[in-house]
Amino acid sequence: MSMKKETTIVSAGRGKEYTHGIVNPPVYRASTCIFDTYAEMQERNADPYQKHLYYGRKGTPTHWALSDALMALEGEKAAGCLLFPSGLAAMTSAILSQVKAGDHVLITDSAYDPTRYFSQTLLKDSGVEAEYYDPMIGGNIVDLLRENTACIIVEAPGSLTFEVQDVPAIVRAAKDHKATVIMDNTWATALNYQAFEYGVDVVVHAATKYIVGHSDVMIGAALANEACLPALRSYAMATGQTCSADDAYLALRGLRTMSVRLKQHEENALAVAQWLAAHPAVDRVLHPALPDCPGHEIWKRDFSGSTGLFSFVMKDGSLDHAAALVDDLHHYKMGFSWGGYESLILPTDPRSYRKKSKFQANGPTFRLHIGLEDPEDLITDLSAGIDRYLVAIKG
Repeated sequence: MSMKKETTIVSAGRGKEYTHGIVNPPVYRASTCIFDTYAEMQERNADPYQKHLYYGRKGTPTHWALSDALMALEGEKAAGCLLFPSGLAAMTSAILSQVKAGDHVLITDSAYDPTRYFSQTLLKDSGVEAEYYDPMIGGNIVDLLRENTACIIVEAPGSLTFEVQDVPAIVRAAKDHKATVIMDNTWATALNYQAFEYGVDVVVHAATKYIVGHSDVMIGAALANEACLPALRSYAMATGQTCSADDAYLALRGLRTMSVRLKQHEENALAVAQWLAAHPAVDRVLHPALPDCPGHEIWKRDFSGSTGLFSFVMKDGSLDHAAALVDDLHHYKMGFSWGGYESLILPTDPRSYRKKSKFQANGPTFRLHIGLEDPEDLITDLSAGIDRYLVAIKG
């Protein structure tokens, strides 16, 4: 039966083999799993990837229920889903599963900072060369492809600066070159962007964020098409990557309300972003749904909605004045991550890390995650913070 995504998110992963007649799959905590016979042990040892109890690290019905639900949201081209202890673990495992020593990897210059750190340290130490590219390069990425380019990392929109990449154009270039495309789709989620439908090979989610939705679990997921799944699965098994059944349960519980939460995050964020765009002290607002955001037309073409994360850039001042804005905010708290029900603010300077594409800004950049509070309260709080900031830069 064909279902809308809002229905799928409620019903997926709730098969009777997982729930046994109750609404939610229970938490199956396990290390050792018992075999009744030697023949049964041999059978399960022959194919530990199957959804049968083998060893706790290989999964329990709680893990399988979450994996099934995430696959249902991604569509038929998702051949399998692996769970990881964090979003970063999912991304690094996805990359390492698709490369070998001597390979070349292209990474968007707007990538999540821990991914950048990984590419400059462990990936480099593994004999893989990482090269950054302008996130707005589109199909011209073909000019950077080499014979040894194994994969391309995309992130749309980009972290902190929110450029919306032309993923289909990049995918076309990659396919002609037989390079794998790995996408961090945490911002949009499968509800707002169907990455596999645009030809992406491996999709990564920091499920810590919108999937969990309550800022209380670290968990990641990587889903792969049929061609890339064996290597991803083998890598996860060989390196012992897994997550606890309790975390899988909490992620599954959060997933059930994600479609409702994202609609409210989107509505609230747009209200705050539009207010900021009209503020005389704000230079620009980097929100994919607003016309001034790089790649806005691509967002309109490919995405079905936006979420709660965006940035704004001040016209004047510097990070030396940031404390005046953020320290006495009431509803916005400073903290890493995002995707929970609460609003967050993070002062940042994207100019400091860009390698292949400049980020122009006269004043500091502030990343906001707009939570589920009333947007009028959030605007009032932010307005007072900007007023304090303006006093500070005047000395």
